[in-house]
Amino acid sequence: MNLFRSRAHHLIDRLSDEELEDSWVELETLFYDLYVMKAIQASKKGHNPGDTLTREEALRLLPLAQPAPRSL
Repeated sequence: MNLFRSRAHHLIDRLSDEELEDSWVELETLFYDLYVMKAIQASKKGHNPGDTLTREEALRLLPLAQPAPRSL
């Protein structure tokens, strides 16, 4: 892993400020995509059928989760 880290640092050091700024947008997007993908994979391992609601079930239960309006 240190080899890849070293190579990445070497490439970054060779970029101009403008190129680095343009690359940052893409790198940040990739980072968050990987983060979400890992979270999805972890949730698939931790949930069993019936642990979560379908969209329709959630929409049916949503009004019940809303707090009742206060009366004055």
